Amino acid sequence: MPVFERHEAGTFNWIECTTTDQNGAKAFYTSLFGWTFADYPMGPESVYTMFLREGRTVGAACALSSLELHGQPVPPHWNLYIATDDADGTAARAVEFGGRLIAPPFDVYEFGRMAVIQDPTGAVFCVWQAKTHIGVSVRDEFGSVCWCDLNTSDPAKAAAFYAGVFGWTTEAGQGDYLHIRNGEKQIGGIGPLHDPNTPPHWMIYFWVANCDAATAQAKQLGGRALVEPFTMEKVGRIAILADPQGCVFALYQSAHA
Repeated sequence: MPVFERHEAGTFNWIECTTTDQNGAKAFYTSLFGWTFADYPMGPESVYTMFLREGRTVGAACALSSLELHGQPVPPHWNLYIATDDADGTAARAVEFGGRLIAPPFDVYEFGRMAVIQDPTGAVFCVWQAKTHIGVSVRDEFGSVCWCDLNTSDPAKAAAFYAGVFGWTTEAGQGDYLHIRNGEKQIGGIGPLHDPNTPPHWMIYFWVANCDAATAQAKQLGGRALVEPFTMEKVGRIAILADPQGCVFALYQSAHA
Protein backbone atom coordinates (compact mmCIF):
# COMPACT_ATOMS: atom_id res chain seq x y z
CA MET A 1 0.00 0.00 0.00
CA PRO A 2 1.60 3.32 -1.07
CA VAL A 3 1.69 5.58 1.99
CA PHE A 4 1.92 9.36 1.57
CA GLU A 5 3.90 11.53 3.95
CA ARG A 6 3.37 14.75 1.97
CA HIS A 7 1.41 15.96 -1.04
CA GLU A 8 2.77 18.07 -3.85
CA ALA A 9 1.13 21.44 -4.34
CA GLY A 10 -1.71 21.19 -6.84
CA THR A 11 -2.67 17.61 -5.99
CA PHE A 12 -5.83 16.45 -4.23
CA ASN A 13 -4.89 15.86 -0.61
CA TRP A 14 -8.06 15.57 1.50
CA ILE A 15 -11.74 14.68 1.23
CA GLU A 16 -14.48 15.36 3.77
CA CYS A 17 -18.08 14.20 3.94
CA THR A 18 -20.17 17.08 5.29
CA THR A 19 -23.43 15.50 6.32
CA THR A 20 -26.68 15.87 8.23
CA ASP A 21 -26.22 12.45 9.88
CA GLN A 22 -22.62 11.85 10.90
CA ASN A 23 -23.35 8.53 12.61
CA GLY A 24 -25.27 7.38 9.55
CA ALA A 25 -22.35 8.35 7.32
CA LYS A 26 -19.94 6.42 9.54
CA ALA A 27 -22.11 3.30 9.34
CA PHE A 28 -22.52 3.57 5.55
CA TYR A 29 -18.92 4.17 4.53
CA THR A 30 -17.29 1.78 6.99
CA SER A 31 -19.61 -0.96 5.74
CA LEU A 32 -19.15 -0.10 2.05
CA PHE A 33 -15.37 0.37 1.97
CA GLY A 34 -14.23 -1.57 5.05
CA TRP A 35 -13.01 1.59 6.73
CA THR A 36 -12.72 2.13 10.46
CA PHE A 37 -13.04 5.51 12.14
CA ALA A 38 -11.81 7.62 15.02
CA ASP A 39 -13.75 10.55 16.49
CA TYR A 40 -12.05 13.70 17.78
CA PRO A 41 -13.88 16.35 19.86
CA MET A 42 -14.48 19.69 18.12
CA GLY A 43 -16.35 21.27 21.00
CA PRO A 44 -18.89 20.32 23.63
CA GLU A 45 -21.40 18.83 21.16
CA SER A 46 -19.51 17.89 18.00
CA VAL A 47 -16.76 15.59 16.79
CA TYR A 48 -14.61 15.31 13.67
CA THR A 49 -14.52 11.77 12.28
CA MET A 50 -11.35 10.47 10.64
CA PHE A 51 -11.92 7.54 8.29
CA LEU A 52 -9.11 4.96 8.27
CA ARG A 53 -8.05 2.11 6.02
CA GLU A 54 -5.65 -0.27 7.77
CA GLY A 55 -4.90 2.51 10.22
CA ARG A 56 -4.15 5.13 7.54
CA THR A 57 -6.29 8.19 6.88
CA VAL A 58 -8.52 8.13 3.80
CA GLY A 59 -10.89 11.01 4.56
CA ALA A 60 -13.21 12.47 7.14
CA ALA A 61 -16.80 13.30 8.07
CA CYS A 62 -18.27 16.24 9.96
CA ALA A 63 -21.68 17.68 10.72
CA LEU A 64 -23.27 20.05 8.22
CA SER A 65 -24.16 23.34 9.82
CA SER A 66 -26.87 25.60 8.41
CA LEU A 67 -24.75 26.91 5.52
CA GLU A 68 -26.08 28.84 2.55
CA LEU A 69 -24.55 29.59 -0.84
CA HIS A 70 -26.18 32.37 -2.90
CA GLY A 71 -29.13 32.27 -0.49
CA GLN A 72 -29.73 28.55 -0.99
CA PRO A 73 -29.16 25.88 1.69
CA VAL A 74 -26.08 23.73 1.10
CA PRO A 75 -26.97 20.02 0.84
CA PRO A 76 -24.81 17.19 2.23
CA HIS A 77 -21.71 16.87 0.08
CA TRP A 78 -18.10 15.70 -0.17
CA ASN A 79 -15.57 18.52 0.17
CA LEU A 80 -12.46 18.28 -2.00
CA TYR A 81 -9.17 19.80 -0.82
CA ILE A 82 -6.23 20.75 -3.04
CA ALA A 83 -2.71 20.97 -1.59
CA THR A 84 -0.90 24.28 -1.50
CA ASP A 85 2.30 25.54 0.09
CA ASP A 86 0.72 28.97 0.64
CA ALA A 87 -3.01 29.13 1.36
CA ASP A 88 -3.02 32.93 1.41
CA GLY A 89 -1.21 33.23 -1.90
CA THR A 90 -3.43 30.62 -3.54
CA ALA A 91 -6.57 32.37 -2.29
CA ALA A 92 -5.30 35.68 -3.67
CA ARG A 93 -4.59 34.07 -7.08
CA ALA A 94 -8.07 32.53 -7.08
CA VAL A 95 -9.62 35.99 -6.72
CA GLU A 96 -7.26 37.40 -9.37
CA PHE A 97 -8.42 34.76 -11.86
CA GLY A 98 -12.12 35.29 -11.20
CA GLY A 99 -12.86 33.04 -8.23
CA ARG A 100 -14.70 33.98 -5.05
CA LEU A 101 -13.66 33.37 -1.45
CA ILE A 102 -16.39 31.56 0.46
CA ALA A 103 -14.09 31.47 3.51
CA PRO A 104 -10.82 33.47 3.47
CA PRO A 105 -7.68 31.71 4.72
CA PHE A 106 -7.79 30.64 8.36
CA ASP A 107 -5.82 28.36 10.66
CA VAL A 108 -7.25 25.00 11.76
CA TYR A 109 -5.47 24.73 15.09
CA GLU A 110 -1.98 23.26 14.57
CA PHE A 111 -3.16 21.01 11.71
CA GLY A 112 -2.98 23.40 8.77
CA ARG A 113 -4.31 26.50 7.06
CA MET A 114 -7.19 26.47 4.59
CA ALA A 115 -9.59 28.50 2.50
CA VAL A 116 -12.88 27.71 0.75
CA ILE A 117 -13.10 28.94 -2.85
CA GLN A 118 -15.71 28.99 -5.59
CA ASP A 119 -14.34 28.89 -9.12
CA PRO A 120 -15.76 31.25 -11.81
CA THR A 121 -18.12 28.53 -13.10
CA GLY A 122 -19.62 27.87 -9.65
CA ALA A 123 -17.83 24.77 -8.35
CA VAL A 124 -16.59 24.93 -4.74
CA PHE A 125 -13.35 23.45 -3.40
CA CYS A 126 -10.95 23.94 -0.49
CA VAL A 127 -7.21 24.49 -0.36
CA TRP A 128 -5.09 22.99 2.40
CA GLN A 129 -1.64 24.14 3.53
CA ALA A 130 -0.44 21.27 5.69
CA LYS A 131 1.18 21.68 9.07
CA THR A 132 0.80 18.63 11.30
CA HIS A 133 -1.94 17.08 9.14
CA ILE A 134 -0.91 16.30 5.56
CA GLY A 135 -4.30 14.97 4.44
CA VAL A 136 -4.91 11.43 3.18
CA SER A 137 -2.08 8.99 3.77
CA VAL A 138 -3.59 6.38 1.43
CA ARG A 139 -4.70 7.11 -2.13
CA ASP A 140 -5.03 5.20 -5.43
CA GLU A 141 -5.79 1.93 -3.63
CA PHE A 142 -8.98 -0.09 -3.19
CA GLY A 143 -11.26 1.77 -0.79
CA SER A 144 -9.57 5.15 -1.25
CA VAL A 145 -9.87 8.19 -3.49
CA CYS A 146 -8.33 7.62 -6.90
CA TRP A 147 -9.64 10.36 -9.21
CA CYS A 148 -11.52 13.67 -9.17
CA ASP A 149 -13.59 15.24 -11.94
CA LEU A 150 -14.85 18.78 -12.30
CA ASN A 151 -18.29 18.83 -13.92
CA THR A 152 -19.01 22.32 -15.17
CA SER A 153 -21.05 24.34 -17.65
CA ASP A 154 -17.90 25.99 -19.03
CA PRO A 155 -14.88 23.62 -19.15
CA ALA A 156 -12.67 26.10 -21.02
CA LYS A 157 -13.27 28.86 -18.47
CA ALA A 158 -12.65 26.44 -15.62
CA ALA A 159 -9.44 25.13 -17.21
CA ALA A 160 -8.10 28.68 -17.53
CA PHE A 161 -8.92 29.42 -13.87
CA TYR A 162 -7.19 26.33 -12.47
CA ALA A 163 -4.21 26.84 -14.77
CA GLY A 164 -3.79 30.32 -13.32
CA VAL A 165 -4.25 29.25 -9.70
CA PHE A 166 -2.43 25.90 -9.62
CA GLY A 167 -0.48 25.76 -12.87
CA TRP A 168 -2.49 22.78 -14.13
CA THR A 169 -2.44 21.92 -17.81
CA THR A 170 -5.15 20.07 -19.74
CA GLU A 171 -5.19 17.75 -22.72
CA ALA A 172 -8.07 16.43 -24.81
CA GLY A 173 -9.70 13.15 -23.80
CA GLN A 174 -12.77 11.41 -25.16
CA GLY A 175 -15.38 13.78 -26.58
CA ASP A 176 -15.44 17.06 -24.67
CA TYR A 177 -13.54 15.66 -21.69
CA LEU A 178 -10.25 17.26 -20.62
CA HIS A 179 -7.54 15.47 -18.64
CA ILE A 180 -5.87 17.51 -15.89
CA ARG A 181 -2.13 17.32 -15.36
CA ASN A 182 -0.29 18.68 -12.35
CA GLY A 183 3.22 18.76 -13.72
CA GLU A 184 3.75 15.36 -15.36
CA LYS A 185 1.09 13.54 -13.33
CA GLN A 186 -2.46 13.08 -14.60
CA ILE A 187 -4.72 13.67 -11.59
CA GLY A 188 -8.29 14.21 -12.81
CA GLY A 189 -10.49 15.70 -15.45
CA ILE A 190 -12.92 18.40 -16.51
CA GLY A 191 -16.13 17.54 -18.28
CA PRO A 192 -19.26 19.39 -19.40
CA LEU A 193 -22.49 19.28 -17.40
CA HIS A 194 -25.32 17.67 -19.34
CA ASP A 195 -28.08 18.43 -16.84
CA PRO A 196 -28.88 22.17 -16.60
CA ASN A 197 -30.46 21.59 -13.18
CA THR A 198 -27.20 20.28 -11.70
CA PRO A 199 -24.82 22.97 -10.43
CA PRO A 200 -21.09 22.77 -11.26
CA HIS A 201 -19.30 20.50 -8.80
CA TRP A 202 -16.29 18.32 -8.11
CA MET A 203 -16.90 14.55 -8.14
CA ILE A 204 -14.75 12.23 -6.02
CA TYR A 205 -14.07 8.67 -7.24
CA PHE A 206 -13.32 5.73 -4.96
CA TRP A 207 -11.49 2.68 -6.31
CA VAL A 208 -13.30 -0.63 -5.85
CA ALA A 209 -12.56 -4.18 -6.96
CA ASN A 210 -16.07 -4.76 -8.34
CA CYS A 211 -18.24 -1.77 -9.26
CA ASP A 212 -21.46 -3.76 -9.64
CA ALA A 213 -21.07 -5.54 -6.31
CA ALA A 214 -20.20 -2.29 -4.51
CA THR A 215 -23.21 -0.56 -6.07
CA ALA A 216 -25.51 -3.35 -4.94
CA GLN A 217 -24.05 -3.17 -1.43
CA ALA A 218 -24.49 0.61 -1.32
CA LYS A 219 -28.18 0.16 -2.17
CA GLN A 220 -28.57 -2.42 0.60
CA LEU A 221 -27.04 0.11 3.00
CA GLY A 222 -29.60 2.75 2.04
CA GLY A 223 -27.76 4.52 -0.77
CA ARG A 224 -29.04 5.23 -4.29
CA ALA A 225 -27.56 4.72 -7.73
CA LEU A 226 -27.86 7.99 -9.63
CA VAL A 227 -26.07 6.39 -12.58
CA GLU A 228 -26.01 2.60 -12.66
CA PRO A 229 -22.66 0.90 -13.40
CA PHE A 230 -21.50 1.39 -16.98
CA THR A 231 -18.33 0.60 -18.90
CA MET A 232 -15.98 3.14 -20.43
CA GLU A 233 -13.85 1.42 -23.04
CA LYS A 234 -10.18 1.08 -21.99
CA VAL A 235 -10.94 2.92 -18.74
CA GLY A 236 -13.09 0.77 -16.52
CA ARG A 237 -16.49 0.48 -14.93
CA ILE A 238 -18.07 3.46 -13.18
CA ALA A 239 -21.17 4.20 -11.11
CA ILE A 240 -22.42 7.42 -9.50
CA LEU A 241 -24.09 7.01 -6.12
CA ALA A 242 -25.66 9.02 -3.33
CA ASP A 243 -25.30 7.92 0.28
CA PRO A 244 -28.41 7.81 2.53
CA GLN A 245 -27.98 11.50 3.41
CA GLY A 246 -27.53 12.59 -0.21
CA CYS A 247 -23.73 12.99 -0.50
CA VAL A 248 -22.82 12.14 -4.10
CA PHE A 249 -19.70 10.20 -5.06
CA ALA A 250 -18.50 7.81 -7.75
CA LEU A 251 -17.10 4.28 -7.83
CA TYR A 252 -14.34 3.20 -10.20
CA GLN A 253 -13.28 -0.29 -11.21
CA SER A 254 -10.17 -0.26 -13.37
CA ALA A 255 -10.14 -2.01 -16.72
CA HIS A 256 -6.45 -2.76 -16.13
CA ALA A 257 -6.54 -4.28 -12.61
